[in-house]
Amino acid sequence: MKMPDSWMYNPSLEAVSRDVIERIQLERLREVVHRVYNNNYHYRLKMKERGVKPEDIKTLKDIEKLPYTTKEDLRVTQPFGYLVTPFENIVEVHGTSGTTGEPIFVYYTSIDIENWGEIMARSLAAAGLTKRDVLQITPSFSLFTGGFGFYYGARKIGATVVPIGPGYSKRQIYVMQKLGTTMLAGIANYAIRLAEVAFEMGVDPSKDTKVRKGVFGAEMWSDSLRKKIESIWNMETYDIYGMAELYGPGTAIDCQYHSGLHVWEDHFVVEVVDPRTGDVLEPEEKGELVFTTLTKDAMPLIRYRTRDISRILDQKQCDCGRTHKKIDRIQGRTDDMFIINGVNIWPTAVESIIMGDPLVGNEYQIIVEKKPSEDILFIRVESVTKLSEDAKMALAKKLAYELRERLIVSPIVEVVDPGTLPRFDGKAKRIIIKDVTGLK
Repeated sequence: MKMPDSWMYNPSLEAVSRDVIERIQLERLREVVHRVYNNNYHYRLKMKERGVKPEDIKTLKDIEKLPYTTKEDLRVTQPFGYLVTPFENIVEVHGTSGTTGEPIFVYYTSIDIENWGEIMARSLAAAGLTKRDVLQITPSFSLFTGGFGFYYGARKIGATVVPIGPGYSKRQIYVMQKLGTTMLAGIANYAIRLAEVAFEMGVDPSKDTKVRKGVFGAEMWSDSLRKKIESIWNMETYDIYGMAELYGPGTAIDCQYHSGLHVWEDHFVVEVVDPRTGDVLEPEEKGELVFTTLTKDAMPLIRYRTRDISRILDQKQCDCGRTHKKIDRIQGRTDDMFIINGVNIWPTAVESIIMGDPLVGNEYQIIVEKKPSEDILFIRVESVTKLSEDAKMALAKKLAYELRERLIVSPIVEVVDPGTLPRFDGKAKRIIIKDVTGLK
């Protein structure tokens, strides 16, 4: 079933033929390669080292001749190393969160702001946002791109915007009830935290609010957590993808069919590569996402390695009518994976198991102890309601068995009372690595 055009912000581009998309991509790719080569020392040096010139890019396949760009490249050339326009053209500055190292500044011209608003408007429209909706934006309005991205997109659609930002959870619930918020934007774990606070206030999110749609990004969240959020709030959730280096949120989003995230290919070329070798992988093969920005004005990026693990889905056209390629939901990050006695483990794999149990509450911790002789995996979870010690032990045993069967490691699971583990208004800090090598 094709989605009506009214569900698209820009149907003339969102549902255009593949031939047209690829023609736009090639034209813009050749333009951006010429631009970075002629205006940026670092890209020109990288391309010369690879023996490639702008005129060598004749087909989309030729993108594989171009060098990769990494977060470390941006970091060591701070603050202005990858700019391709004079600083006086910059109208806005944002930055990465710094969770994996020194934050990176990202620059925007007025053209960039317009393009960012366009892809965010497409994304929010795919999630069902209309001018009749009230959108409550919980990410911050700061160097972090989240709040501004949602704001720019919602303004283009004409929805009512409540730019409340993060924290002050009781006030969040008060505002959404008073103003009739219909869509919530933010981080998935914060939706769980808000629901918890709402119940403490005597408010049932599914009955006492009008929030029925949620757009969440900025961190990985499993299908199990998704189901939990949708059940608590009686809402439909949408997974939005992006990062500051690629404008911010809005690079890709899932539509109402929830069968992958549409990448706005007239603004990006997406590839998946082997994170170890850099070899380009075929559709359906899982690897590291790589993006080339086609419309960024101030700071275009060529083959930017995101460290995010996913795959390009081998599907020609979605039932929604959009023709842009889809990627799978993010499975993990190359720098988030941890190793237990030689076994690679992704945090989302742990979350999908424990959050799928109806007796498990909303909070958990993963604690890894690295010892000289062996690694030990501890997992602490809250129960939904306070349990007897015997019930806690039974639940812990059940979870340990399910985790061992899926992960091929034997964790130590502890079930604690509701409200025991730390709460966060932003990205949850769930993984603790303790290196006790050499200690007795």
